[in-house]
Amino acid sequence: MNSIWILPASLLLDLGFGDPQGFPHPVRLIGKFARYLEKVTRRYISSERFAGIITALSVYSISFIFPYFITEFFRHIHPFLGEFASAFIIYTSIALKDLLDHSKDVHFALHENDLEKARTMVGKIVGRDTENLEEPEIVRAGLESVGESLVDGITAPLFFAALGGPGLAMLYRSINTLDSLFGYKNKTYLKFGWASARMDDLANYIPARLTAPILCISSAILGFYPLRSFKILIRDGKKHPSPNSGLCEAALAGALKIQLGGRNYYSGIPSEKPKLGDPERKLSPNLILDANKIIFLTSILSSFLFLGLGQAVHLLFGAFF
Repeated sequence: MNSIWILPASLLLDLGFGDPQGFPHPVRLIGKFARYLEKVTRRYISSERFAGIITALSVYSISFIFPYFITEFFRHIHPFLGEFASAFIIYTSIALKDLLDHSKDVHFALHENDLEKARTMVGKIVGRDTENLEEPEIVRAGLESVGESLVDGITAPLFFAALGGPGLAMLYRSINTLDSLFGYKNKTYLKFGWASARMDDLANYIPARLTAPILCISSAILGFYPLRSFKILIRDGKKHPSPNSGLCEAALAGALKIQLGGRNYYSGIPSEKPKLGDPERKLSPNLILDANKIIFLTSILSSFLFLGLGQAVHLLFGAFF
């Protein structure tokens, strides 16, 4: 991706329009295609693990090829059309506005003392049971979702877009989507989803480790607690079962001087998550808005860093490709 305006334009499109309702969103199409392939491969391939690998490779390939040829088609008509197509496809791979909007919905419901509405709103962004959550647990759920989604929904797509344009950005989203569909450690998906889960861990490894320190820097710029953020990142970031998910959550917990993690329920079954940070401040609704400020600035700073990395890669290796 040679044009430096494409990444900022994609972010502006997302902040302006978010996820338009009724629009055939590529990520939803990826999910439907993956579900269809799951049925086919399970029917004709006896090995669950091999069926999962074939499904994943097929989805990854299509997710990269389609954006690549779409942008090339428009580029041959006119270079500007190719760049606009690139910006538009990358825009569909990120979800900054939706993340901020959904978390603000939780905050406003709590601000109105409407627990039922807050439980419904937070239930849209988390997978845990929410029907019996009280205010502090609703706040914790919202903050954990924001911290975890920062990489999956924003900085990782931007990272891959900066390095490889819309094709690589959409390839990443397919990796992330398949993990959310198949990456469960249960009887149905333990073997079938093995490749999807491992690939998601691999794809997020570098973006997560670049994003978390940027979050610490953002907390300094915004007047929060950067030294505590960095301390908790180093101390607690690797406690999470996922090699990547705990890093930004830990940095966010430190920046706000709060504690995340603890007991959640999934379909009535308790699950203990590692505790990240120290409970120096109570979990109050306004923390959601504070977290949104940090997430927003982290996204902007990350886009500039990744854009610089992408330009450096192009300068170093552009002659060979």
